[in-house]
Amino acid sequence: MLTINNLSKSFNIGTENEVNIFKNFNLHIKKSECTAVLGANGCGKSTLFNIISGVITTESGEILLNGKKMNNLKENERAQFIGRVHQDPSKGVSPSLTILENISLSDKKCKKFSLRKLINKNKIEFYKEILQTLDLGLENKLDTEVKFLSGGQRQSLSLLMATINKPELLLLDEHTAALDPKTSRLIMEKTRELIKTQSITTMMISHNVKDAIKFSDRIIMLDRGSIVLDVRNGQITEKDLMDIYNSRNYSSFAEAV
Repeated sequence: MLTINNLSKSFNIGTENEVNIFKNFNLHIKKSECTAVLGANGCGKSTLFNIISGVITTESGEILLNGKKMNNLKENERAQFIGRVHQDPSKGVSPSLTILENISLSDKKCKKFSLRKLINKNKIEFYKEILQTLDLGLENKLDTEVKFLSGGQRQSLSLLMATINKPELLLLDEHTAALDPKTSRLIMEKTRELIKTQSITTMMISHNVKDAIKFSDRIIMLDRGSIVLDVRNGQITEKDLMDIYNSRNYSSFAEAV
């Protein structure tokens, strides 16, 4: 499904601050599975997501998504195949636009359209139906600007927008980290329900070991740009995973990594 071959990525090349974050990195993600990606800050998690989605380029390596080579595609071109939900609830939405305008934009992502014809009135009932699955009453607030929603409501909307066209790959970049524990639990339950219902292949960055155990099919751990743990869920306990996580001698990379 997703295959990464011999990936290499460095920052500040040729300077005393050069950092080689990935070197001949390889990874294969199976279709319809959720893979949790763990590791300390700076181990390469977000850099890996940025590489997959086309935010940053690499020195070498190959990225294949369902057999399609992604390397030469720009970020906006990859967006037709890849959905992403960020840690910041405001990153996946346009706060000054209404719920209806936001969801209409996501529905037309990577398609040609006129701003005058942004909203397709024939699809409003469909939008209401999928918003209703969130159980947050957003289907009754279509004309509300997103900036007036809570963080949990915005993140729920971001999740729905990222999956409205059923992407081939969904990247969840610590998408509950900025939320309170109760709201985080709600978003994780909604996430599991959505990706299982639509059989969406998912990669999920998390610092929450409990979430990794409960919501993923596979768990990998990164350290210094290398995979140091790769297990199927059920092959490791929460305590063992915490022990491994805490025992790693992590190195610190630049904040940008």
